[in-house]
Amino acid sequence: MHGSISAQSANPTIPLTINGSTVRVAQGTSVAAALLQAGVAAHTSVSGEPRTPLCAMGICMECCATVNGVQHVRTCQLVVQPGMEVVTG
Repeated sequence: MHGSISAQSANPTIPLTINGSTVRVAQGTSVAAALLQAGVAAHTSVSGEPRTPLCAMGICMECCATVNGVQHVRTCQLVVQPGMEVVTG
């Protein structure tokens, strides 16, 4: 069709690495949402339970992970950038 936009160009995806695996998410996705989409917990509690974002506004600290080598980043407050490296624990 003339003048139509392909689904790929209308919804660009951004690659990032989560615990060594490449994941692609929609542009504008928070790192916390990318972790949830990938089925990865942000960190593990002292009792060994997986922890994921709770408040989604940077207060509870349940979404913290290491991003680009920086520890304790609130992933719910950070938008995915191309090539970002996220390590959870």
